[in-house]
Order: sequence, then C-alpha cells, then structure tokens
Amino acid sequence: MGELPVVVVGAGPTGLAAAAHLTERGLTPLVLEAGDGPGWTVSQWHHVRLFSPWSELIDPAAERLLKSSGWTAPDVGAYPTGSEWVSSYLQPLATLLTGQIRYGARVTGVARHGRDRLVDVGRETAPLTVYTATAGGTRRITAQAIIDASGTWTTPNPLGGDGLPALGEPEARDRITYRIPDLANASVRERFTGRRVAVAGSGHSALTALVALADLARDHPGTEILWLLRRGAVGNVFGGGGEDQLPARGALGLRAKAAAVDGHVRTVTGFRTANVDRDPDGRLVLNSFDGHRLEPVDGVVVLTGFRPDLSWLSEVRLDLDPVLQAPRALAPLIDPNVHSCGTVYPHGAAELVQPEPRVYLVGMKSYGRAPTFLALTGYEQVRSVVAAIAGDDDAARRVELTLPETGVCGGTGVFDEPVGSDSSGCCGPAGPVQISLTGSVAG
Repeated sequence: MGELPVVVVGAGPTGLAAAAHLTERGLTPLVLEAGDGPGWTVSQWHHVRLFSPWSELIDPAAERLLKSSGWTAPDVGAYPTGSEWVSSYLQPLATLLTGQIRYGARVTGVARHGRDRLVDVGRETAPLTVYTATAGGTRRITAQAIIDASGTWTTPNPLGGDGLPALGEPEARDRITYRIPDLANASVRERFTGRRVAVAGSGHSALTALVALADLARDHPGTEILWLLRRGAVGNVFGGGGEDQLPARGALGLRAKAAAVDGHVRTVTGFRTANVDRDPDGRLVLNSFDGHRLEPVDGVVVLTGFRPDLSWLSEVRLDLDPVLQAPRALAPLIDPNVHSCGTVYPHGAAELVQPEPRVYLVGMKSYGRAPTFLALTGYEQVRSVVAAIAGDDDAARRVELTLPETGVCGGTGVFDEPVGSDSSGCCGPAGPVQISLTGSVAG
C-alpha cells in the first residue's frame, strides 16, 4: 500500500498544497486536474482581486518547496488578482511538481478496490480505485488514499429560491451568468452598459459584482442595478467593516454599504425567485414565491453560492451533514445559521475523517454549501490530513493556525422570520441603497 500514490483531485491552491505536503513527507502525490492547467478554476475569475494578502495565500510547505528552487515570493502585503495568484504562485509550484500532475483528467468515480459500498470485508486494507475520463478514454488508477480538493466552482447554486432552478431559468441562460462579470472585457462590459441588471446573492462575490456595476452605472447613465436579497432585511450582509481582521474584506463591505446620491443600486429584500419569464422584447421577468413580480431586466448575475458535486463519490462511504453536505464533525463549526468564518476554529483530519478509510474531502469541497472559506483553512486542513496519512498522529492533531476574524458575531440569517409591516421587504416600502465605490475587491 505504501508504494501506491496518494491521489489528489484538483490542482487548485488546496490540491497543490496537499501535493507539496505529501512530497515533503516522502509520499508520492498524483494530482488529477480536469482543466488544462494549474488553478484552472481560479483562472475563471482571473479579474477578481482577493481580499486576502499574499501572506495568507501561500502554503508553508509549498513555499519551502518553491524557495528551494530559487523562487522569489511576491510582496506579502499585496493583494493579488486571481490571474496573479496563478502566474506568481500556482504555476511555478505546478512546474516543480511536473510528472505528478495529470491535466485533462476528470475524476468520474472512486471505489474500494474490487468492492462496492455494500461490502464490509477488506475495506481497511484494500486500496482505492479512481476512474478518470481523459482524451484517451477512461483510465483506472490504484491509490492508497484520496484527497478530494476538487472545490465547488463548477456547481454554482441556481437562482431559484428553493435550491432548485427556477421555472424558466435553464431556458434563460442566454441572459444569466453565474460568475462575477469581467467589466474590463469590452464585450462583457457592453452587455451591461445602459441596461437594467439584477444581482442575486448576499456574499462577498455579490458585493464585488455590485462594486463593479456601481462604477459602471456612475460612468454610464441609464445603467440600473437591482440587488435581490432572499433575506427580509439587509442586516449584517455588509460584514464586520472596521472590525474585520482582513482589512480588504472589511473595506469591501464598507464600500458596498456606503450610500451615495446617484441611486444606481436598488435593493429588493425578501425575494426568493420562483419563475423566470420573458417579456415581448426578450427581457427577463423574475417572480417570487410570494407572488412579487419585478420589472423586466436585461440580464441577471446569480451569485448565490456553490454546492459540492458528490456524484462521483457514490461508491465510497461518506458521513455528511444532511443540511450542509459537509463532513458531519465539521458542519456545526461552519453552519451559516450560526457562524461566520471568523468564529470557525482551525480543524484538520479529526473533523474531516470519513467512514471510508483514507478518503478526505478538503478545501471548498469540505465546506459543502457553507460560504466564507479561506485559503488558510484549506492549507491547515491538508497539513493535518497528510500527517494522518503518513501516520504522524501528533502532527495531525496539532493546531497550527489562527484565522482572522470577520468582525461579525453570530449567524448570517440565511432565512428570516416573515416580513413585518415595518420591513423594507419586497412587498413593503423598498428604499434604494446607493453604492459609491472605487476598485474591485473580493474573496
């Protein structure tokens, strides 16, 4: 078993950090990446600037490996874009791991060698088999352990307010995007300039989109933005502001909260989309579950979070929280009804262990549907998990990380009590929230 590789699914920041830790401990990593290069999903949001500085975006084991090759670290106090994170860190790291990464290899299944999930005998000692779809066909790989760092980027949550696509949503994909728009791209910018656009979501991605679109609206009269919130009031959606220990994250919320006189952004609270219709001109008309109907919009930016793809793990035994789809022991620490990311203490193998021996979900995938994941969290997870795989139980149990607090205490209020008569919900008075912001900072 010890001669087999440890398969890491995903060549993003967490997956490559896992490979660096495995290499440092003398284990053989085999990283399987569905995309055509390292940090493929990060490259999809290349234009977005992170709210974590370089000092919190570089894994310690990866840094040691990089520095041994003469790599020069970026300015630790600077805030990179997604593109810079890839070019200055992930690409050089992947180059050092050449031969241990397979691109264009999409994992389609994981099982215990020669056993389906019903078989008890031999699960502790038998290796794992990993099936991949490649340009050359389906391949099967034998592994001693699996570290699933595949993330959640490819499975964004829908616009529909009940967790399923709204009626008409799939047919309206020509006017719906599930990514932060890159307004530096002329063709993308043209799609939003002078248009009425709805932004659905309340997290950092939604705030980032509002910042960028508010700038566009300020420079191009006629551009109008509707901000759709599922909660009944704005509440603490803007975060901890000056109390946030990540200053750029706090600044993002403060900027999004700042009222201006122009009135380019209007909030619609308590709106949970049920149907997407079209008007005679082809524009989209959104309807809520309580019967509220919005004026037609030219496009919708859906930034309502992500969820894990568990389909290819159906033949291994997982113990996941029924609400978050996160490892059961981790779920109470990250439940958005209770916690923000600043109240989640560091965790590792003990919280991530599964009934299936030597199978671990890490990184964004480990958070299931919970938001506010930090790169630092993923790096600590893989340090502990790799230590456990290597048999170093003392190192696996140690906590070697302090997370920056958000300045937000308590839950995010993912669902509110019924909107009262004095509320600013969609069916009551809805005053505009105006945004006057510069720059684009996001997580």
